[in-house]
Order: sequence, then C-alpha cells, then structure tokens
Amino acid sequence: MTRGELIELTGRYIKRAILGRESPAPLASRSQIQIGMELSLTSPLALQLLLLLPLLPLICSLLRRDPKKQPRAHGLKAYPLLGTLPHFVKNQHRFLDWCTDVIKREPTHTISFKELGFTGGAITANPANVEHILKTNFANYPKGEVTVSMIEDFLGRGIFNSDGEQWLWQRKAASYEFSKRSLRSFVVDAVRFEVVERLLPLLDRARRDGRTLDVQDVLERFAFDNICRVAFDEDPVCLAEESMAAPQSAEFMRAFNDAQSAVTARFMSPFKSLWRLKRLLGMESERRMCEALRTIHGYADRIVRERRERGDATGLAGRDDFLSRFAASGEHSDESLRDGGTWSPTSSSRGATRRRRR
Repeated sequence: MTRGELIELTGRYIKRAILGRESPAPLASRSQIQIGMELSLTSPLALQLLLLLPLLPLICSLLRRDPKKQPRAHGLKAYPLLGTLPHFVKNQHRFLDWCTDVIKREPTHTISFKELGFTGGAITANPANVEHILKTNFANYPKGEVTVSMIEDFLGRGIFNSDGEQWLWQRKAASYEFSKRSLRSFVVDAVRFEVVERLLPLLDRARRDGRTLDVQDVLERFAFDNICRVAFDEDPVCLAEESMAAPQSAEFMRAFNDAQSAVTARFMSPFKSLWRLKRLLGMESERRMCEALRTIHGYADRIVRERRERGDATGLAGRDDFLSRFAASGEHSDESLRDGGTWSPTSSSRGATRRRRR
C-alpha cells in the first residue's frame, strides 16, 4: 500500500469520525480494509489527528529555526520540541551545583524550564516565591496526579504527597506538635546526644588514626540517627561503631537510600511515566525500589505495631517523639501513622542532608 493511498484512506476515516458518515470510495484491498477497521475502532485518535493538523506548519517551522535564535526561558536556552531538556541531560551529574549556578545568575533567583512537548515547571530560591507557593497560595499549586503517583508507593499520602484539605489538616497537626516546647526540648536533647556521644568521638578517632572520612556519609548517618529518634523514638545507631549498629537498622537505612534514589530518578526522567514500564519489565532500578519498599514498610509497620502495644500498656501521652504524639490522639489508622508520623519527617530530614551519589 503506497503512502498516498494510506493518507487518502486515513482522511476518509477522519471524516467519518467527525461527520458520522463516509463519502463514496472505491473498493479497497484486504490490507486497506484491515487498516480501515483499526482506524474505525479508534475514532478518538482520528479526532486528535485532525486537531493536530493545524499545528503541523508550526511544528515544521520550529524544526527549521536556528537553535541559536531560540528565546531563553529565564536563563536557559529553549530548543525546538526538546525545550530545555538538553541542559538537564548535560548537567545531570552535577544537578544541584548546576541549579545553584543558574539560579544565582538570575536577578529573581528563579528559572523556568520546558520539557518534552509543552510541559514544564519552575525552580526558585526566592524566599518570597517559596512563601507564596507553599503558604499563602498553596491551593493554587497542587502537586498533580503525575507527581503524586511517582512518590505514593514511597511516602503514601503524607504531608509531602497530599493536596487540599488533607494537606491542610496534616500541616496544622504537624505545626501544632512542632510548636510545643517539649518536642523542641526533645529534639535538642537528641541532637546533643548524637553530637557529644557519637559524632565528636568519631572525628577524634579518625584524627588519631589518620583515617580519611567520607563527610557526606557521616552527615547522612548523623541526620538519620537524629530524625529516627525524633520521628519515632528509635535509635538505629548508624553513626556508632559498626559492631554496635543493629543489622536491621543498617538494612533499613540502605533501603531508604535506594528508595530515595529511585524516586529522584523518576523525577529526572523526561518521560514521567517511564518508571511504570520499567517496573512492568522488572528493570533494575524499579526492582530495587520494590525490594527497598518491602524493607521500609516492614520496618515501619513493626514500629507502629509496637507503639500501639506500648500505648495500650503504658500510655503515649508522656512520650515526646512525633509518632507517639500522633498515635496518642487515637484518630489515625496504622497506615496514616506510617505515612504521616514516620516517613514524612524522615524524608524531609534526609532530603535536606542527602545528595545523590555520583
């Protein structure tokens, strides 16, 4: 079947999809009938093709334009169809440093970007913009189902993955708990213990032995110990000597790192739903994500279950960790406690201290 015949046949079926009838046509061959049947079963697709026809001249003109003459999107040169994607691909090995450099060059400390097609977003380090988006006008900036779907298996529907009334309720609850003096004192005591009893001795031993320390790894372990104490009063002992660390806690920390890396890879991909195909095919990144989630959820479910049992026996009102405060109200299911009382604060702390390993 020639190209012209296929175009003619497609045109007839597009007309049929719109008008509900088809103009008289000569007899078709078996291959033409087969193609026609497929097109007739996908009339919405035919309608989309028709709607895209007026855009063909624009797309062709964009492809013919000189990339050097393309407008810049707040500091980033935009390319035809690809948008600003080439910049992200080129600098993916130093993404945070590159973002910092670009934002510092902009007077507003804000850049916008375009991904494949017509989607895009913005990156800002302007405090006024951050307050506008996250506080005063948060309802105008929903995360959207695409974003929610990429992190829901990891964070559930906690404060970092919710919108509207659900987010407002969780924010009020978290703000109320964090504003209490007892919780602030608990945080100070936990950090002081970690610094005095573990961090400083670790640095002192390294100095005496002449060892080189991976500062990133040390800070990750330091933050992880602290946030586990504050979030659910568990001490994983990650910063202490290797012999003192519980194997279960070390496995949990590795699983958490793997899950965060997988989520970051999902967001860095130009195709936001590609991770679904990777999971379906059992590719390495998503396979490791599934294994990490089993470890993480098992660890969290154990903590929540033990906290429930401990609360029934001794009560939770006198405990200062985040999870106990939520559980003491009796208004949360085990799943919501896992998402809101453990992963949300844990992920926020890890996100503030962790950078992707090169």
